[in-house]
Amino acid sequence: QVQLVESGGGLVQAGGSLRLSCAASGSTFSITAMGWYRQAPGKQRELVATITNGGSTDYADSVKGRFTISRDNAKNTVYLQMNSLKPEDTAVYYCYAHTLVSLAWGQGTQVTVSS
Repeated sequence: QVQLVESGGGLVQAGGSLRLSCAASGSTFSITAMGWYRQAPGKQRELVATITNGGSTDYADSVKGRFTISRDNAKNTVYLQMNSLKPEDTAVYYCYAHTLVSLAWGQGTQVTVSS
């Protein structure tokens, strides 16, 4: 199994930046892709960004040009650099890891953007 631990959330003013980190442990050899979802109050969870083992990335239209996902394979860690944050980015951000047989989730980290 894969375990995920997130860090880096917090409170920031609109226009500011935050970087989220997600460290994977356990059966990391089985991971094929990692990424981030978010869930705002009263809304469904949405995919924010994903990165494959090969380094291919994909983003939600709402964050393209502002967010960047990257990974450090040696540290089994994925990052989400969030710039030009907007109040509508406020949500709990969840890291995920897609493995050969399952989907692992982190515990979530709160990101709050004040106007």
